[in-house]
Amino acid sequence: MQIYTIEKIGSIYQENTESPFRDSLTGLFNHGFFLAYVEQELQRFKRYGKAFSLAVVDVDSFGLFNHRYGAIKGDRTLKEIAAIIKENTRCSDIVSRYNGDQFAVLYTCTDAEGAQKAAEKVRATIEAESDGQVTVSIGLSTSTITMTKGPEKLFEETKSALKQAKVMGKNKVCSFRPDSSPSCCDHRPCVLIVDDEPLNLKLMEGLLKPLDYAIHTAGNGQDALYILEKVEIDIILLDIMMPGLDGFEVCRTIKANEENRMIPVVLLTALDDMDTKVRGIEAGADDFITKPPNKTELLARIKSLIRIRRLNKSLTSMENVLFSMAKTVEAKDSYTQGHVDRVSALAISIGKKLELTNHELEALRLGGVLHDIGKLGVPGKILNKPGPLDDDEWEVMMAHPEIGYKICLPLKKNIGQALDIVRHHHEKLDGSGYPDGLKENEISMVTRVMAVADIYDALASDRPYRKAMPKEKAINILIEEAREGKIDRLVTQCLIELVSGEEITIDAPEEVSATFC
Repeated sequence: MQIYTIEKIGSIYQENTESPFRDSLTGLFNHGFFLAYVEQELQRFKRYGKAFSLAVVDVDSFGLFNHRYGAIKGDRTLKEIAAIIKENTRCSDIVSRYNGDQFAVLYTCTDAEGAQKAAEKVRATIEAESDGQVTVSIGLSTSTITMTKGPEKLFEETKSALKQAKVMGKNKVCSFRPDSSPSCCDHRPCVLIVDDEPLNLKLMEGLLKPLDYAIHTAGNGQDALYILEKVEIDIILLDIMMPGLDGFEVCRTIKANEENRMIPVVLLTALDDMDTKVRGIEAGADDFITKPPNKTELLARIKSLIRIRRLNKSLTSMENVLFSMAKTVEAKDSYTQGHVDRVSALAISIGKKLELTNHELEALRLGGVLHDIGKLGVPGKILNKPGPLDDDEWEVMMAHPEIGYKICLPLKKNIGQALDIVRHHHEKLDGSGYPDGLKENEISMVTRVMAVADIYDALASDRPYRKAMPKEKAINILIEEAREGKIDRLVTQCLIELVSGEEITIDAPEEVSATFC
């Protein structure tokens, strides 16, 4: 393949795309031109062996920044960031606006160490010149002697490193490293020990040897978070006093990640004081062990926490199976795509407005996803019938709460009140609902919330037998149901305030009708 100059690549790009090769906002090279130039640099590397590095610079939380300050300031900020990146790169380096709030830099004749220093300079300058209002996360990858990959693979590596920077809490520079961490494929419990002192790592490995666990070690917080991305860990023994990311920061990052928050974290500390324990609890730590540890106590605590971890993993797997089954219902009923997610989100919003407990909010989350799982037992021809159901078909449809209840019953102790939602979300306060004809106080608050959210979404969505109703009409139907004592009035008022922005009192019919009719 022939190697071209920048000018020649630009000419070819314009000729083939009939478009400029620079971004109109920042003046930097655009995405397409940059990819073409990276391809050229790969050819140079293969011919001459001169290493180069690739960086993707992502503005942290830029969507929130735009929402807070407006699009005009957002665009001005992107121009300022582009200028800073350009000022802190050499004439031979290529800078582009890669994608929206992302920039890409090709550092020519630059190894991994050089790229790390250059990228860190860019990151620090952006933070300093914005007084900390704007930060960036940067992912890096560097050409290797055996590299045969194209630009797409190189960008995959760079974005993997960028993801790691984000996982570490943003405003970081991370370099891509090939996955060299072995997985725990032998099914032994996996322990991750994190300490910046090599002697402490050896000591802990020696203490754990009798347990015959698979052991991974990390000398700093960044490496620990990287290993967590690659290996399924069962427990983390985490030193507190480390340079860079200390143990509190690492623990906080782990617990903020949905995929890792259930991993037990034991903080290892030489500081046996209340302040340290309070900070650890606030960071989400599951236990504390004072260094040097007592061997018997250490092994007992680890075995106990791993037992809990394995039980939680088993329960999570069962929950995921139920969620998959719930999604299968949507696949059967083409008119309810997204219904369970919408109902779950709406129910949680109502619950928060009513100041329900965290346990009740979790029941709404689970119940929202699972409430229609019993429709697995309803034939598709009934679910998708383009007209009213006859008596026999309606009887089949009315069986779905009880079918769903039986499906979820084995997890009764784990899903709690969500099981009540699955069975009773079609009950009415006046006893006219199904399957059990419950009345008033027999129906829990979480079930009342789910019933109202479910009715509203059903009215406001397309169905096989009718189009979605206008919001105002759906609201008026809910108001009538509440006035007739079929659904909870307070819950209904909360929903109406959420979806319409109007504060109402259903006890005052004239005022309500003036607003919505």
